[in-house]
Amino acid sequence: MTETKDMIGRLKPAIKELWEKSDFNELTAVQQKAIPLIYEGKDIIAKSPTGTGKTLAYLLPLLDRVDESKQMTQALILAPSRELVMQIHQEVQNWSAGTGITSAALVGGANIKRQVDRLKKKPHVLTGTPGRILELIQMKKLKMHEVKTIVLDEGDQLMNKEHLETVRTIVKSTLNDRQLLLFSATSLEDPDQVKAMIGREPEMLTAEKSVSIPSSINHCYLLCEPREKTKLLGKIAKMDGMKGLVFIRSVGNMNVIADKLEYEGVRLELLHSDLGKHERERALKRLQTGEISILLATDIAARGLDVSGLNHVIQFDLAEDASQYVHRAGRTGRMGAAGTVVTLANPRDERELKKYSRELGFPIERKRLYKGKFAGFKHVN
Repeated sequence: MTETKDMIGRLKPAIKELWEKSDFNELTAVQQKAIPLIYEGKDIIAKSPTGTGKTLAYLLPLLDRVDESKQMTQALILAPSRELVMQIHQEVQNWSAGTGITSAALVGGANIKRQVDRLKKKPHVLTGTPGRILELIQMKKLKMHEVKTIVLDEGDQLMNKEHLETVRTIVKSTLNDRQLLLFSATSLEDPDQVKAMIGREPEMLTAEKSVSIPSSINHCYLLCEPREKTKLLGKIAKMDGMKGLVFIRSVGNMNVIADKLEYEGVRLELLHSDLGKHERERALKRLQTGEISILLATDIAARGLDVSGLNHVIQFDLAEDASQYVHRAGRTGRMGAAGTVVTLANPRDERELKKYSRELGFPIERKRLYKGKFAGFKHVN
């Protein structure tokens, strides 16, 4: 706990405040090991399982070290897929809120002219796919000589045949004193490739899984077609004693779902980032007192949420990765209380859930609604 206080205490006030408002109490093992090395300017190869907070392990010190007085690109985060880039970019925005730090996401398939326009403003932090980043460097629209830190997120994928040469070219376009941070859930096939790329020996660190979900939480999913989800959610909302937090990805979709459910007589509130403090408090109080049965929320709006007696987390939209699943699930089953995480899943979601189940080490079972209960469950509130 002291280590966490020391590390968080040195952050910029705005970032420190965001941490204090978040639902994180302590730094995870990978964060405790990586953050001091990053501040020391070391190059690192960090291996840590999914769901252990790797993104924040590099993001907190990276954002803290951005010199906001200099309008130039100081950090570049590379990720192998468009989806992961957008997810990381969202985290960059979340954790730089209230600072003067600017950022942009650069992915293939998007309008390159718009991206070039964004680069003219010289964002402090860029997140991108290797192909698009190299394309912009070769067009001389992205100047790399001022970049102090390069992060390779899911570095095992970035070091495979598909991306290796592109990544190597991007790294070589920076000055020799830049810092390279590679984070991966699995071991690299050839760590010497990193040494050859940066011209020096990186620090190797391994952290085991430190994120756990209480054993009092049950995990299940209901298989359904997308068009059936709202009707199914309505049935869940009307279960006896329901106090549920429903995760929905977009605010626009949330409003449509809310209208349909309210028409069916479901008592609910919405929680999104546009809500004022008093509206947010009112929505939480209504759920806590049982005046409503479900609260529809986005992941960002649900940050730091702690509702006494919350017995269900419902994923209308599946978590984007195992780490997000862990954070969502942690809203229920607090202090040893029983809780249930239920996902409304289509066949593709079902495959992802099986993957999460393997990564996180607990069963996520298929269930059905039977007489207002999840068939086969021991603990249903």
